[in-house]
Amino acid sequence: MIDYKELSALLFPDVTMTEDDVEKMFPQREGLPEGAVISRMAPSPTGFVHLGNLVQGLTSERMCHQSGGILYLRVEDTDAKREVPGAVETLIESLSHYGICFDEGATVDGDNGSYGPYRQRQRKDIYHVFAKKLLLEGQAYPCFCTEEELTAIHEKQEAEKANFGYFGKWALWRDRSIEDIKAALAEGKPWVLRFRSEGSIENKIKHQDLIKGNLEVTENDIDHVLLKSDGIPTYHFAHAVDDHFMRTTHVVRGDEWLSTLPFHLQLFRALGWRAPKYLHIGPLMKMDGDSKRKLSKRKDPELALTYYRSEGFPVESVYEYIMTVLNSNFEEWRRANPDSPVDSFKFSHKKMNPAGSLFDYAKLCDVSKNVVSRMSAEKVYDGVLDWAEEFDPCFAEALKSDKESAVRAFAIGRGGKKPRKDLTVWADAKGYMGFIFDSIYRIEDVYPESFAKEDINAVLSAFCASYDETADQQAWFDNLKAIADSLGFCSDMKVYKAEPEKYKGSIADVSMFLRVAVTGKMNSPDLYEIMKILGKERVLARINAVIGG
Repeated sequence: MIDYKELSALLFPDVTMTEDDVEKMFPQREGLPEGAVISRMAPSPTGFVHLGNLVQGLTSERMCHQSGGILYLRVEDTDAKREVPGAVETLIESLSHYGICFDEGATVDGDNGSYGPYRQRQRKDIYHVFAKKLLLEGQAYPCFCTEEELTAIHEKQEAEKANFGYFGKWALWRDRSIEDIKAALAEGKPWVLRFRSEGSIENKIKHQDLIKGNLEVTENDIDHVLLKSDGIPTYHFAHAVDDHFMRTTHVVRGDEWLSTLPFHLQLFRALGWRAPKYLHIGPLMKMDGDSKRKLSKRKDPELALTYYRSEGFPVESVYEYIMTVLNSNFEEWRRANPDSPVDSFKFSHKKMNPAGSLFDYAKLCDVSKNVVSRMSAEKVYDGVLDWAEEFDPCFAEALKSDKESAVRAFAIGRGGKKPRKDLTVWADAKGYMGFIFDSIYRIEDVYPESFAKEDINAVLSAFCASYDETADQQAWFDNLKAIADSLGFCSDMKVYKAEPEKYKGSIADVSMFLRVAVTGKMNSPDLYEIMKILGKERVLARINAVIGG
């Protein structure tokens, strides 16, 4: 029999804190309403922040804040090899940009909250207290296997068609004597601490997942590593300790973690703690031909959150689209509540699809058009300017040079029961209204060859001679009709459609001649309003330049 007290003194001579000491450091949270959810985002600082992070984050955020609970950010940096410099800052900034607001946790400047540190590498001393506890109870043991020995075990298992892993007869250090352990320590051999599993793959565990429903999973029989040779814990061990002492009630994560669930539940039992409730989210998928596949970092740029920012999708659009992905009843709610803030929607994890959701880019664009159409002109201006300052500096300078005109342009057709839906992303704004700035204006569309240049110039000249910028919209349009009739164009579309051969064109063509001259484009917001924004002098200068061109 191994004397575990002697062994713990050999392996953890500097650990003097006890389990009770740590419990006192992180007391139960008080002052929260009954049923309050305490959850976390706990990403690794690898530098790649993706749509799955946002799906998980919004699920956690809604559950926490709708219940009066707490959402915190924990950085799981136990794998130093994968850490990218500056990744923590990128992570925090990206999540903040998409409205994931944390009540406590890691920040760019350090930690905020009483349950930190919130970076796992800084919590080493806490993990060692519970590593020692498991060792004292005979639920853990040191393993001195080299990489070569572990590789040899794997190869033998492969040859025998056995399950892979460190267990049973393959667990070479599971039952070694204290003398063997002392000898290995005396030689300075590096060691890891392994969990002593009492599970069997012959047994099943029943578990209720809040998204997947009732599950039956195979017990864990692997002696997984708890502490690596540098004393830093594995994710498995660290997350159990941290979720207990940060008083986490619900863990939201991707269903790729389902395979580790038996071990995690086993760990909580071994440590004598109640496990949090788990919610395993199905993957985001997309159609690839006639079949579905998971979104891929390598194949799909839309997986990265940076994609939506560079394309100019408003935060609100991405947020609302994710809500349609997460809750099947969100669209019905939005139709019934078109002007309500999105956070007044009652999110429910019960409405989530256990199998995962299909990412639909066309649907995202449709949602975004609706979201932008409900925004005020000032808000659109602010969003476009913020995007342009990063991705189109010349456009940003133009926007700042005449904010009043830009806001007036964005206001055209905005408001009312059927607002215009010209903008899907902020990047659309330059093509939509950039022509109001002389630095951007240029003739992009050419007149159809079916119209003679002298007829086009005659229309443009007549307009210049008769333009009254003080006229209301009806008087302005009546003037266009008069010009049309005087120059052989038809001012009545019904009449024109009945006998088009009698006329040079219609009132629509007359308007088109002016639109191209003033905006450089066949399509633009309301031409009367555009002329009011530009002012008579600039309108006539543009038209005369076309006449003389």
